[in-house]
Amino acid sequence: MPAARELLLDAAYTALGARPWNGVRMVDVAAAAGVSRQTLYNEFGSKDGLARALVRREADAFFAGVERALAETAGRGGADAGDCYAAAARWILRTARANPFVRAALTGCRGDRLPPAAVPPVPAPRRPAGPLPPRGAPSPGALAERLRDSAARAIGGAAECDGATRRACEAAVRLTLSYVIAPAGTDEEAAHEVAHLVRVLLNAPQRAGVSAPTPTAGGR
Repeated sequence: MPAARELLLDAAYTALGARPWNGVRMVDVAAAAGVSRQTLYNEFGSKDGLARALVRREADAFFAGVERALAETAGRGGADAGDCYAAAARWILRTARANPFVRAALTGCRGDRLPPAAVPPVPAPRRPAGPLPPRGAPSPGALAERLRDSAARAIGGAAECDGATRRACEAAVRLTLSYVIAPAGTDEEAAHEVAHLVRVLLNAPQRAGVSAPTPTAGGR
């Protein structure tokens, strides 16, 4: 059975499907989770604490999915850099469409239903990949950087800092996020478009007589 903390976060997420955050009551979240209100306060301290924890959980799950999609595709025989990034793009687009917290974090627009913690009030500082900061969500710019760096590691391996790889992943991430903001076509069509972009950008140095990185299994 999940721990009380996870049950409470699940209950809070479900409650947001029926009403805006300012209409979600702590007593109702506790009842839906099958625990006392005191247990809820012991875990999160306040409604704001519950909101921050919910945002962190959804963001952590989102990035775990991105890393998994990249690693699984990079480790598959015959997959190229475009295939690798396309798998991440599919995950990003599907998750942003289904999860309002992820969509808010990526676009900076939370709407009226989500808690303020879903979008940071000021840009977060640049930071390496790893656990998210303890308060709220990082800025959309910081999220884009983290997505770029994750893709560059999976595609380029030890050559992740190569300028061509970073530029290709930067452009692919920005294009993917444009589909989150203004959807066009299906997720598969969007993934195909960004895969094409990655291949074009990574092949450009080769056409100029410069070697471009190739994807390595597991990013190593």
